[in-house]
Amino acid sequence: MNNPPITIATTINAPITTVWECWTNPEHISQWNQASDDWHSPSATNDLRVGGKFTTRMEAKDGSAGFDFGGTYDEVIPTKLITYTMDDGRKVRVEFVAQTAQQTRVTEAFDPEETNSLEMQRNGWQAILDNFKRYTEQQT
Repeated sequence: MNNPPITIATTINAPITTVWECWTNPEHISQWNQASDDWHSPSATNDLRVGGKFTTRMEAKDGSAGFDFGGTYDEVIPTKLITYTMDDGRKVRVEFVAQTAQQTRVTEAFDPEETNSLEMQRNGWQAILDNFKRYTEQQT
């Protein structure tokens, strides 16, 4: 990869423990992990530990497309940091910072792939993060 990591972020109006639970629990992951309303995640697994693996099935609701998004955890510091290597070898770093008792900043940096434009990748990942924010704020 020649491009530097792409960084996206959002501030969620929820305590860090709620944010962490929604980010890491497969029951929650399958509710928010899609970039648009015409996609969904019918299943998710998560073995949240160094060396543990995760997989989320992402599919178009009309059945026209789908793929497994997965990887292996490199570092897990509860309510603070997750780093992982995607199945294609790219790296991701997700930081969780409590800004107040009821606000949490989530920052995600990921190595871009070389098929889609950097803007498309940034927009897609940001759309998923925005879905996460909306979903998590409904859980409080």
